[in-house]
Amino acid sequence: MKNTSATFIEMKKRGEKISMLTAYDYSTAKLIDSCNINSILVGDSLGMVCLGYKDTLAVTMEDMIHHTKAVTRGVENALVIGDMPFMSYTNVEDAVKNAGRLIKEGGAGAVKLEGGAKVAKQVEAIVDAQIPVVGHIGLTPQSINIFGGFKVQGKNEEAAKQLIEDAKTLEKAGAFAIVLECIPRDLAELITNAISIPTIGIGAGECCDGQVLVYQDMISMFQGFKPKFVKEYANVGEIMMEAFKAYDKEVKSGVFPEEKHCFSIDAAALAKLY
Repeated sequence: MKNTSATFIEMKKRGEKISMLTAYDYSTAKLIDSCNINSILVGDSLGMVCLGYKDTLAVTMEDMIHHTKAVTRGVENALVIGDMPFMSYTNVEDAVKNAGRLIKEGGAGAVKLEGGAKVAKQVEAIVDAQIPVVGHIGLTPQSINIFGGFKVQGKNEEAAKQLIEDAKTLEKAGAFAIVLECIPRDLAELITNAISIPTIGIGAGECCDGQVLVYQDMISMFQGFKPKFVKEYANVGEIMMEAFKAYDKEVKSGVFPEEKHCFSIDAAALAKLY
C-alpha cells in the first residue's frame, strides 16, 4: 500500500512506529521498498556517502534531482522524501520553486528542509503550493559552521525551549512530520508529545514516532567513524571487501572466468576465420 503524508499522521494516531531509511540510487531503493519500510529519504547526506564531500554543503539542486529520480524509479510503496540542499530555500520564492523541482522533476512525494521558526514562512508557502513538507530540527547538518561541528543540540534550558517552540511552529506552518536529530531523549519525548504530527528520530531516542538512519551506516559500509546512535544490523562492508578481494585474486590467477561464464561460436564458422 502506498505510503503518503496522510499515512504518517494516521500511524501516529494509532501509535504505530514509522520506519525510514535513506537511499540514493535505483537498486538500493528497490531493495528497501520491498522490505515494508514506510519512507525513503533521499538525503543531502549523499554529499558525504556518495560524492565524497566532507559535509552536505556542496550538494546542489541538480545533485538532489538526479538522485531522487533514480530512487523514485525503484519505489512503489514507500514515501520518497527529497532533501532541499543548502541555500535552496533562503527565501520563499526560491523555496517554492526548488521544492516544486524535487516533486516535478525528481518525482518525490514530499520535501524536507532544515530549521525551525526561521523557515516557517518557507514551509507555509511550500505547503500552500500543495507540496508536503517534513521539518528538521536539532542537529541540522547544513548549519555545522554555526554549531561548530556535528554536536548534540538542546542540552540546556534555553536551547531545549527553542526546539520545542520550533517544533510547534513547524506544525502550525503545515509540516506533516519533523526529523529530530541528535537531541536528548527526554527532550525528544517532550516534543513528540507536544505536537500532533509525527517525529522521526535520528539520535533522539526511542520515544519518537519513527526512526531514520543512513543505510550505509546501519549495514556498515564505512570502516571509519560510526555515530553513537547507529546500530549495525549487518557488516555488508566486510562482505563486499571479501568479494572484491576474491575477484581480484581470481582474475590475476586466471581462475575467472571459467567455461560456464563464456559464450561459444559454431566451430565451422570459427574455422573460416583462420
